[in-house]
Amino acid sequence: MSPVISLLTDYGLEDGYVAACHGVMARIAPQARVIDVCHLVPSGDVRRGAAILAQTIPYLPAGVHVGIVDPGTGGARRAVAVEAGDRIFIGPDNGLLSWAIGASGGALAAYEITNTELFLSPVSPTFHGRDVFSPVAAHLCMGRKLAEVGPEMSLERLVSLPSPTSHLREGAVEGEVVSVDRYGNTQLSIPAGDLAALGVRVGDTVGVRLGRRQLALPFRESFSAVPPGDLVAFTDSAGLIALAVNSGDAAQRLGLPPGAHVRLSALP
Repeated sequence: MSPVISLLTDYGLEDGYVAACHGVMARIAPQARVIDVCHLVPSGDVRRGAAILAQTIPYLPAGVHVGIVDPGTGGARRAVAVEAGDRIFIGPDNGLLSWAIGASGGALAAYEITNTELFLSPVSPTFHGRDVFSPVAAHLCMGRKLAEVGPEMSLERLVSLPSPTSHLREGAVEGEVVSVDRYGNTQLSIPAGDLAALGVRVGDTVGVRLGRRQLALPFRESFSAVPPGDLVAFTDSAGLIALAVNSGDAAQRLGLPPGAHVRLSALP
């Protein structure tokens, strides 16, 4: 296994939680390089964490990838290790890892993490990131076999989040808000290719229906192509359509939380 560990959490940066995880990994696998994906996932927002991890994983090297957005910690949810392509994903079995596993080619094998020999002792029921997930990831980087973490489990038992959808119908494409970033940009589940299938090109105007509201937005290469304060639709770095306000917050302006339904159409 490549001596690389990536780490995504909702721990924030105000406390020592992330440092504790880093410290555990460094003590067990001092040669491992740890890449911090994000630690500002909104608290308990499994869907947002799943989106960030899935959209980042294609640019990360092979290795062990730890995701910890775990509102069920200390409860009945499983801790799992999943092999997908040349990567191993470690985290709670709550759907957080599912989109990234799909982006890595799909699960090849899955194991429930139960081998206490790989944990810190004692294990805090409220900090499995430090006491379970971090040491297991480090031990795998040091050459422990994946099967050593615990019993193999059926892939069908893995919890998966429903995938964001995009549907072309009746001259429009319908999708939902996948996530909202720290700038207030609203990423939709609609791939740029679906909008292109409607004949919409950069420089055109796109119709945006949000519930009962109907807007006409410029479709441009980036948010900087419109004056400050103006709304714009564009293709983001993940190849998905996003709505933004140049130097502003589109989610706040439009009242669009993750999961909100959006319909796009070509305008004359």
